[in-house]
Amino acid sequence: MFGFKPRLPLSEEDAQWVEQGFDRLSRLLGRRRMLEAQMVLPDAAYFPDPYDKSEAAVEKMFLRICQYMKVERNRIDLEIFPDETRELSEILPYWRGSSGGCAGLYFHPKDETHKMVVALKQSQLEDPMALVATLAHELGHVILLGDGLMDHTGKDMEPMTDLLTVFLGFGIFNANCAARLLKWEDDRKHGWSMKSLGYLPEEVYGYALAKFAHERGEVKPDWSSHLTINVRDYFKKSMAWLQSKSKAANSISF
Repeated sequence: MFGFKPRLPLSEEDAQWVEQGFDRLSRLLGRRRMLEAQMVLPDAAYFPDPYDKSEAAVEKMFLRICQYMKVERNRIDLEIFPDETRELSEILPYWRGSSGGCAGLYFHPKDETHKMVVALKQSQLEDPMALVATLAHELGHVILLGDGLMDHTGKDMEPMTDLLTVFLGFGIFNANCAARLLKWEDDRKHGWSMKSLGYLPEEVYGYALAKFAHERGEVKPDWSSHLTINVRDYFKKSMAWLQSKSKAANSISF
C-alpha cells in the first residue's frame, strides 16, 4: 500500500555510462565472455598459493589472473619498479607511458617483436587486495589496447578499463579498492588514512556489479558478501532499481 519505488544510488548520467559501457564491451569481446566469466573471490579457492610479498609469489598471482581473464601470459613481461618512477627510463628504454601517481603501468612496444609490459610499484606488493586489482586493471589494458580494441587517447579509456574488470569477474577487488580506510603506525604514533585506487567511484562500481549480476540472472549472489559496506549498499540499491525497472518493462502490454 505504501510501497516505495527503488531509487538510483548514483546519477542517471553515470548509470547510463555503465549501461553503454557494458554494451561496448559486449560488442568488443562478446556478451558470452561476461556471462561465462568466473566471479573471482578474495579467498584461497581462487588464490591458493602462499603469498609472502616476493616476486615469485607475485608471478604466481599474475599467472592465475591471466588465466581467469583469458590472457596469454607469454605475451607479457612483468616488471616491478621502485616507487621513484624516474628509473623506468633506464629499465624500459623502448616503451613509454604515463606514471603520475599510478600503482601500475602498461607499456606497448613500438617494436612489435617485443612483448607488452605490465609494471608494478614495489609498494603494491604490500597489499594483496590492491595488487590483484592493479594487475586486473593492467591486464585490461592488454586486452583493450594490446589487441587494438580501443584507442589509448580515448577520454574514457581508463574508466572503461576499470569497468572491464567488473565485466570479466574482478569487480570485487577493484570496487573494494576504490576507497579504503587504512591503519598505519610506527614506533611513536599511529593513525588512519584514506587510500583510493582506480578511476571509478564506489557508487559506480556498485551499479556496475549490479548490472553484472542482473545480466547473468543472479538475484542475490553470495559473492556480494565480500564487498565493503559502502559498495555493498550501492550494489543492493542498484539491484533493487534494476529489478524494478525490469518488472516494469515486462508488465507493459500492447
